[in-house]
Amino acid sequence: MTNNRAAITGIHAYVPDYILTNKKLETLVNTTDEWITTRTGIKERHILKRKGLGTSDMAVKAAEGLFKKTKANPDDIDIVICATVTPDMQFPATANIISDKLYLKNAFSFDINAACSGFIYGLTMASKFIEAGTYKKILVFGADKMSSIIDYTDRTTCIIFGDAAGVVLLEPTENGCGIMDSILRTDGSGRVYLHQKAGGSVKPASHETVNAREHFVYQEGKTVYKFAVSNMADISIEIMKKNKLTTDDIVWLVPHQANLRIIEATARRIGFNKNKVMINIQRYGNTTNGTIPLCLWEWEDKLKTGDNIILSTFGSGFTWGAIYLKWAYDTNDNPL
Repeated sequence: MTNNRAAITGIHAYVPDYILTNKKLETLVNTTDEWITTRTGIKERHILKRKGLGTSDMAVKAAEGLFKKTKANPDDIDIVICATVTPDMQFPATANIISDKLYLKNAFSFDINAACSGFIYGLTMASKFIEAGTYKKILVFGADKMSSIIDYTDRTTCIIFGDAAGVVLLEPTENGCGIMDSILRTDGSGRVYLHQKAGGSVKPASHETVNAREHFVYQEGKTVYKFAVSNMADISIEIMKKNKLTTDDIVWLVPHQANLRIIEATARRIGFNKNKVMINIQRYGNTTNGTIPLCLWEWEDKLKTGDNIILSTFGSGFTWGAIYLKWAYDTNDNPL
């Protein structure tokens, strides 16, 4: 065992060019810009439109930006972890496809499916590899092409989701920063409230499942809202108490961007000033595994070495969790 902690030493993200606005959605389903904004806080979302492109293509774009920015050598990457609910294929893993497209020859790769919590689960797992001293450079992706499993005749779900990919480079550090602690939770009974009905081994694809539109996201919104607010808030409070932190000690809360009302209710329950909460759902919608890296990427130039940050998430399953990390670099003096 080493004294190393795993630190985020670089981050990048990618969103597709096409923007689906609320005004455009008004032409697709019975909704209005006011109705969507009031209930979700979302004004627009980015959609990967070009035929034949999938989650891996967005992830590759994000990784190319990361390599360019950090000057990291792709040959030095040890592990690739991709958190996604929209894999390119049932198998092989999307992480394998990403590795191939990036010409990563020395890394092993695998996917994580913990719904919207997958990125935090992946970060936690990657940090343990580094703390053990067995690996030194790990890419953790949060990437989803949610438009591929959204029913654009269902106004309760099609207004929420967008497409995006984010990636972080995780490396060992001895400067006292990095991932300090994490808490992960699961309640499998929550699966009935948020899921995709068909396409798995229990209900394989058939003419009947396609005609019944069962390959799209199903969500019971009121129940998900209730569980998301309470669990995201409680897990954030728990990890702060465990590490003897107060809201005054935390520079940023980075919540999963599920719904603006959920984010605001979570922040109020914890006692966070809105000015300390990263929010960009209005521009991207809920990008599932992409939301947290997308926030960190947008706020990167505001983050300083030693900043205390709480990442908090909630997803289908139900899955939820929180990470306490100390940011490991200033953007302008990152040595990589």
